[in-house]
Amino acid sequence: MSGPPEVETGGAASVAMSPLMRQMKDYCQVGLDLTWQRLLIFAAALALAGFYYDGKFAAILTLLLIASELYDHWFFNRVIASNNTDQEAAWRLLPWLYLSTLFSTSLIIAYSVGIAVIQGPTTHFMASFFLFAAALFSAMHSHYVMHVLVTRLLCFGGAFLFIPIRDIVITDAPMTSELWAHLFTSIFVLTFVIDSSRGYLRVYRERVAQFELLREEHEKSKIAYKAKSEFISTMSHELRTPLTSIRGSVDLARSGKLGELPEKVAEVLDVAHRNCIRLLKLVDEILDLQSVESGRMKYAHEILDIRQVVSDTVADTRIVASDYAVSIRSALPDQTIVVRGDKQRLQQVFANILSNAVKFSPANSDVLVSMEVEDTRVKILFRDKGIGLSEDDHKKVFDRFTQIDSSDTRKIGGTGLGMNISRQIMSAHDGSISYKKNDGPGTTFVVELKRAVLSA
Repeated sequence: MSGPPEVETGGAASVAMSPLMRQMKDYCQVGLDLTWQRLLIFAAALALAGFYYDGKFAAILTLLLIASELYDHWFFNRVIASNNTDQEAAWRLLPWLYLSTLFSTSLIIAYSVGIAVIQGPTTHFMASFFLFAAALFSAMHSHYVMHVLVTRLLCFGGAFLFIPIRDIVITDAPMTSELWAHLFTSIFVLTFVIDSSRGYLRVYRERVAQFELLREEHEKSKIAYKAKSEFISTMSHELRTPLTSIRGSVDLARSGKLGELPEKVAEVLDVAHRNCIRLLKLVDEILDLQSVESGRMKYAHEILDIRQVVSDTVADTRIVASDYAVSIRSALPDQTIVVRGDKQRLQQVFANILSNAVKFSPANSDVLVSMEVEDTRVKILFRDKGIGLSEDDHKKVFDRFTQIDSSDTRKIGGTGLGMNISRQIMSAHDGSISYKKNDGPGTTFVVELKRAVLSA
């Protein structure tokens, strides 16, 4: 006999999975998950049959069980691995699923009917109980594929009725015989199993419907998110060009090259200059966020002296700090500390921390930048004497568009994006960024990086 049709395990998957293929995959996955449970039940039943009834009968069924389980294991894995998930592929695989169903179902029926035949006319507790357990097991785990469930229940139902009817026919039992009670009990048990099957089937279909609804909503959300991201990215790029032009014009006017400016005009241009810088920073942060979220942010990793990177950032930020009457002190080690990273992105992280420290520090205070060097790591510490952050606010500090003190922030300005972007930049450097509350006023932010090992 040739095997089931080959299924594609590579290449592009089908556009959408057909409902039948989804049901078959669910059924096969559950079948694999319950392998050991089935084997233990069968082993116990066969041991009882061999000990109490017929060892040869039990041995033959054991060989058939091994063949059935090997086939199921192979076929279930083929279905689950299939990338061809359209309706046509499902229909091609369905006959092989029927073969699996009939093989395992016939094995259970052979066991139960065989025990009943060996016992002779009686109530057949063992045979009936095993059939009932198999039927209930099917109701619980075969409802994923309606064809399989119906096939199993029809076969088990026929066996259920065959055993007591055979006893009645052989003994010509009167209506008052207990054998008739066995028949009526079997009918009652069948109605219970059928009702249970309907319940499990209903729950499964409701769950599938909910899953499909969630999938559709997820697809809509992805489309909306993509549209939003593209809109924000386009608008940010479109805004950056005129803003850069405006800033250049304002800077040219403030420089005096176009002529001496009246004092009031100079003050207005200073306000325009500050707001241009603020808007450009906002646009840059939004563009960075879009790059990070889409995985398009590029890093140029190289060997760096982290002391020099920190020193350059401190020097650049001192100009801004002077506007707030805040000084920046540094206490860096004398030896070279080598790391591997993107200089521009690391400076972006350090500048963001220093900028926040300066803006939220009181006038005439200072910010201290220091380092702690370990064998494999280096920590850069930024200690300020500002408003101080609660360690309970860690999620808010590093979340997007989130700020701890909205009233203070609105006075000072900010987007709430800087720390979120900084955290993701540090993650790309296999590093970290965190903070701790000082014993006195203020907060200490800690950036940790892995030290690089230079080859000899």
